[in-house]
Amino acid sequence: MLYWIIDSRKRLVTHTAEGELTRGDLTAYFDAVTAADAWSWRKLFDARKARPTMTAEDLMAIGVRIRAQHARGVAGPIAIVLPEVESDTFTRLLGFIAVADRPMRVFKTLDPARQWIETT
Repeated sequence: MLYWIIDSRKRLVTHTAEGELTRGDLTAYFDAVTAADAWSWRKLFDARKARPTMTAEDLMAIGVRIRAQHARGVAGPIAIVLPEVESDTFTRLLGFIAVADRPMRVFKTLDPARQWIETT
């Protein structure tokens, strides 16, 4: 499950993934950010409690969507907090995200990620 808050005053999108993270979750999130015209805003992605459950086909579709969005314009800075257990799926998603020309950092805990994104 993926939850998000789009804060237009702060120009910040905060999203939290808990439990199973699916292609549908990410697609709904991308649709919401697109509708809010918030791709250039700062983003804080807390995935500490997430377990991605995506097939190779799902990952390719997500990668295509991310790269298409990057091609449309400037991507905002992003702070990503990953789970302690490594995941090949998250590694592949990070590869798609890292292609954009923007500030990006990966963290193990939430507080440093929040501090970094709020000052970026």
